[in-house]
Amino acid sequence: MKIRRFEEKDAAEVSALIATTLRTSNIKDYSVEYIENDIKVLQPQNILERASWMHFYVVCEDERIVGCGAIGPFWGKTDESSLFTIFVLPEYQGRGIGRKIIQTLEEDEYFLRAKRTEIPASITAVPFYRKMGYEYKNGIAAPDDEGLLRLEKFRSTN
Repeated sequence: MKIRRFEEKDAAEVSALIATTLRTSNIKDYSVEYIENDIKVLQPQNILERASWMHFYVVCEDERIVGCGAIGPFWGKTDESSLFTIFVLPEYQGRGIGRKIIQTLEEDEYFLRAKRTEIPASITAVPFYRKMGYEYKNGIAAPDDEGLLRLEKFRSTN
């Protein structure tokens, strides 16, 4: 497995990976309508747009993209960042790929400059992010009106 920065040619494959993962892994926590709505806003052109302002990474096994993740500024702030679009193909989950994505994102300059990093997490992904040291923002452990839970991690500046 190799992790590298996203390239424009990856957009369609990343979009397909996200759709497969949402339809397979997240379907237990969300309606088909919710999942299909997410897929509509994560088409290749949307992935390219995101990659233009985030640091986007992909995990490859040989030439196949099996995971992805991104980090960017939190609403334009320089001392806060946010993780986005973290997905691992269902058949590759449980192999440490998600952990490798988080480690890579936490070595990125956007993470290192931030005092706080937030994740708008799916219900499905919360147990994973909690294992990675992210806690409920303001102690709120219920989905918001977007169906997401806000998790965060504070970085020690010592």
